[in-house]
Amino acid sequence: MHIVKTAHMTKNRRIVIGDVHGHYDTLIALLDSISPNSEDEVYFLGDLIDRGPKSAEVVDLVMRNQFHCLRGNHEEMLLDVVGTGEVSIDLYQSWLLSGGHATVDSYDSKIPQEHINWMKELPLYLDLGDFWLVHAGVDPKLPLTQQGADQFCWIRDDFHTTNKAFFQDKLIITGHTITFTLPGVKPGQIAAGKGWLDIETGAYHHHSGWMTAVDLNQHKVYQANSFDGRIRIMPLGKAIAKVDATKIVPRRMRKRA
Repeated sequence: MHIVKTAHMTKNRRIVIGDVHGHYDTLIALLDSISPNSEDEVYFLGDLIDRGPKSAEVVDLVMRNQFHCLRGNHEEMLLDVVGTGEVSIDLYQSWLLSGGHATVDSYDSKIPQEHINWMKELPLYLDLGDFWLVHAGVDPKLPLTQQGADQFCWIRDDFHTTNKAFFQDKLIITGHTITFTLPGVKPGQIAAGKGWLDIETGAYHHHSGWMTAVDLNQHKVYQANSFDGRIRIMPLGKAIAKVDATKIVPRRMRKRA
């Protein structure tokens, strides 16, 4: 298939895609349902790799089509291991236990330097004006200038339990935390909190299998299922479940998640 298609009589869209985790075939099905054209803007929230069987193919697709992409905690783990030229055995074992085995296999144990360099250049967040894209979230207790990968790629509880929106003029869109692990959210639903939406619906997880994309301009949700091949498209409002932050059970923030 051709991922980027010739523009036709549609308004350009801003498509944000949640964690892929190596599920290339599901991503292809999702992109087929979206049918992005050359004027649409496509954004990935990070965690292209690990857990699923085709991480190398996913990275190659995103690079080849020059889609926008953020750095996730799984790209962070890979770079911790191979990005400096020196391999730490402890970090390597930790990464493998977090799904890195599948990535190593997909690359036949030889990750191209081109892919490593590309991951190094991935931004930690993108400000679209009315939306702010980040992999995991932000620390509500710190100004942005004092935050980095530890917060943007790894944070969970401190972000999800805040009772005040971080931005007054824009909505934060995240991946990282599988939505059904939050109270009141069913598998496949998008989670909504104070000033944020989480669209990581667990493409690799046997309780869900859904990979999610959101059209920010047309308020539409596209989903493909890794296990049964289902495709579904619905209004954004129908896909959202509101999270009661007071019911969130604290868990570790990092490392490794």
